[in-house]
Amino acid sequence: MDDEKPITEQALDTITTAVEATREAAVTAVKKVRKAAKKVAKKVAPKKASKKKAKKASKKAAKTSSKKAAKKAAKKATKKSAKKAAKSKKKAKKAKR
Repeated sequence: MDDEKPITEQALDTITTAVEATREAAVTAVKKVRKAAKKVAKKVAPKKASKKKAKKASKKAAKTSSKKAAKKAAKKATKKSAKKAAKSKKKAKKAKR
């Protein structure tokens, strides 16, 4: 941590970094999940089913699982950033003494 910057600014930087990381993680997770869902949909879909139905099913599966993955990633990043902010706050208190 930079001693020159105020604690609030440091905390904001940490939170901003966490948000960006979360967004990147969510995008990556969504891409992976969609790819996996398409593979599964191809294997599971009945042979006689139309391609349109299979595509629709894979899209729906990808959408729901990507939402879950994004939520999980956001939660994790928020926890991490809160931990970092608390740690920096603690350090600042110690430095004042």
